[in-house]
Amino acid sequence: MPPNYRRCLICRRVAHRSEFWRIVRVAHSGSVQLDQGMGRSAYLCPCADCLRAAQRKDRIGRSLKSPVPAPLYDLLWQRLTARVPNPDSLGNPTPPE
Repeated sequence: MPPNYRRCLICRRVAHRSEFWRIVRVAHSGSVQLDQGMGRSAYLCPCADCLRAAQRKDRIGRSLKSPVPAPLYDLLWQRLTARVPNPDSLGNPTPPE
């Protein structure tokens, strides 16, 4: 893999690391958090299918070898809904009346 490219934990898609969510088990404290910290990392596509499968199969917890708290999944779902564009804001002209 080229430098700075990562693989999604669920769908195995390879892309630049900026296209994924990074979930980290912090080395010293053992806590699991998003996007920051040094330690064992797992990468996940920001799509509903990958997030649903990761939560259902506990793939993040198994990859990080640490339990993932439920509020972390809630935060990921909030991020996902914030990413989905509003259909009205896609630049589609409004139909004439």
